[in-house]
Amino acid sequence: MVRIAARTSELMVACPDCRCASARVHSRYSRTLADVAAGGRPVLIGLAVRRLFCDSADCGRRTFAEQVEGLTVRYQRRSPLLQHLVEMAGVLLAGRGGARLLRILKTPLSRTSVLFQLMRMRLPSVATARVLGVDDFALYADVYGTLLVNADTRLPVELWAGRDAGQLASWLRAHPGVEVVCRDGSLVYRQGIAEGAPDAVQVSDRFHLWQGLSRRVSGIAAAHRGCLAAAVREPEPAPPPSGEPCEAADTPALRHAKRLFETVQGYFGTARSLSAIVRDLGLNRRTVAKYAHAACWQECVRRTPSRRSTNLDPLEYLRQRWEEGEHTATVLYQEIAAKGYGGHYQRVKMAIAPLRRGLPIDTPRERPPSPRQVARWITTTPPKRGLHPTEALRRLLEHCPELDQTHTLVRQFAAMLDARDAAPLPDWLDQLTATGLSALASLANAIREDQPAVIQGITTPFNSGVNEGRITDLKLQKRIMAGRAGVPLLRHRVVLMAHLRRRYP
Repeated sequence: MVRIAARTSELMVACPDCRCASARVHSRYSRTLADVAAGGRPVLIGLAVRRLFCDSADCGRRTFAEQVEGLTVRYQRRSPLLQHLVEMAGVLLAGRGGARLLRILKTPLSRTSVLFQLMRMRLPSVATARVLGVDDFALYADVYGTLLVNADTRLPVELWAGRDAGQLASWLRAHPGVEVVCRDGSLVYRQGIAEGAPDAVQVSDRFHLWQGLSRRVSGIAAAHRGCLAAAVREPEPAPPPSGEPCEAADTPALRHAKRLFETVQGYFGTARSLSAIVRDLGLNRRTVAKYAHAACWQECVRRTPSRRSTNLDPLEYLRQRWEEGEHTATVLYQEIAAKGYGGHYQRVKMAIAPLRRGLPIDTPRERPPSPRQVARWITTTPPKRGLHPTEALRRLLEHCPELDQTHTLVRQFAAMLDARDAAPLPDWLDQLTATGLSALASLANAIREDQPAVIQGITTPFNSGVNEGRITDLKLQKRIMAGRAGVPLLRHRVVLMAHLRRRYP
């Protein structure tokens, strides 16, 4: 350890209360200060300081201890430089990580001490945001929190647990001056903003609007899963296009889904409530609601897992060796493995199975796309699609009129977002309702309820992009603390981290 002995000089010192200078000494005492390490060794300073008289008759303080600028702080046993190092370790790495870093820097502290010094730091004062971003995030399990971000400075403003309208309304009333609020389609935040800042303009984020439309498109593609085989170059004989999703193969699971759909729809033809139907059928409330709101039973069928292709690259070699008289799968597998084949023996066995029945080896066939893949093709801008997806989507849209109509509506909404023009929105919503597809009709109803904010989201440059970036950073801070941080500690780290990055870019 490096020990430094020092004492103050005989200089005039101002009283901390009345600022009257004095040099009359009352007594001396020693202070022990820790400083940053020097040469890999901890530094300890033994400083002799004076206690002085205050000679001002108007001052209520009789004596005061002098402070050395840049070295001592009242009631603190660390130098300002070391204290700043401890606080920054807590901001950047929290408790355990900060304690490990400080131990490397020859300043051993426990994790609780690091967190204590972190929580003592004052949060920087932030002016009232003109443009405010509001979004929620998951604290843990089913518990959510709310994050407020100043969209002009891109700095977090406030963070609390919960996402109810009352908290947001109270905060807005306590911080007047907010002119624009960017949010997602949450009804809770919509009500909170209307109560706390009725004059503020609400903006529904374009990303969340597009995300909601994409989910509906994926659901429509899943309901028309039987039509997706038409996207391949040589499709199997497919059923003709109709107003309802294509019938799938007759299996026990499909028959059960169809019977359940008919039962639930029969109950809903009566005047019974949803809770009464749930009690009668003994099913989950979400299951009954799903079958009740579906237009047909195919929308409720789960997607069957796709089977892995069993096509082999050396098919010609297997056919040749079979004609030469070698019919043992183990021997054939060993031969092609010696030639560099890296697949499994089971794939070889399945590949030569048709030859045992006197049939040719199946040639590789293109698999139908998944509903999610079709939804991605539909929502992707046409110039950014590849050649293969463009041709496959063209064949699929020619076969399925529902997906073709959905594709047209998606491209119309994309044109509105690109042109920042919301004039076609009412007519577009009418088209969604007229399609007869429940997914698009529900989207139209949701947008109509929030139509002023949706129009602002389409036509104005405001969005919630800065919120999403801050929530990503917040999740990183949670993982650094292994998800055990409480809301006060998380608020301190998120706010201080943002200002620290601004200070040290």
